[in-house]
Amino acid sequence: MIWLSIGLLSLLALAPAIVTLWKRTRVIRDERSTALALHEAQLAELDRDLAIGLIAPTEHDVAILEIQRRILSADAAPSTARANSSAMLGWFGLAAVPALAIALYLTNGTPYLPAQPLGPRLVAQHMQNRKADALIAQLQQAMASLPADDPNRRQGYLLLGQLQASGDHYAQAAEAWNHALALGFDPELAARTAEAMTRAEHHVTAQALALFRKALDAAPQDAPWRPAVQGRIAQGEHDQENP
Repeated sequence: MIWLSIGLLSLLALAPAIVTLWKRTRVIRDERSTALALHEAQLAELDRDLAIGLIAPTEHDVAILEIQRRILSADAAPSTARANSSAMLGWFGLAAVPALAIALYLTNGTPYLPAQPLGPRLVAQHMQNRKADALIAQLQQAMASLPADDPNRRQGYLLLGQLQASGDHYAQAAEAWNHALALGFDPELAARTAEAMTRAEHHVTAQALALFRKALDAAPQDAPWRPAVQGRIAQGEHDQENP
């Protein structure tokens, strides 16, 4: 079925070029053949006029010589074979386009991959979201029962933030990670928290900018996320200067 779809889409995409080339091929005529046919008709007409006495023999001879000169000139004119060759080259190029496209698709494409309808994927995503919400609720209940000085609270906030971020609940993730930062600062966690703040507000806020700077100051020089944080800082400074 996919090959039929590819073929139909190729024809649809190439339809304007096909129509143009087809019209051009039909319009092109062999000028040499047309001119020779015309001069032969003129010769026959002259013979007919001589036979019925419309022209004198001397006039007939002069006219014959002129037409013969034109025939020689037309016979020496170039044929449209070159134009026909160009048309053939155009048809070959059009045929090669879908073939090359299919070859390019086969290098990375998977034509036999089963279809993945949207409906079942939405249902699966909904079920995954429900499971994540249930885990978040259980974790929040467990966190509420922990004493304030329990060392597991920081790990719980870290996990809670990850669950919230996986569901694109960036504001809640930033809140959970801020609690974890209050129990123990970590530059990478600070950068992640500032990024969650930025995504929640759709811009680098003043609070997120300060946290990005704090994370960068405490980050190791070989931290792989330093360039991303530097980019966010530059973006935040620009936003602050151009509110």
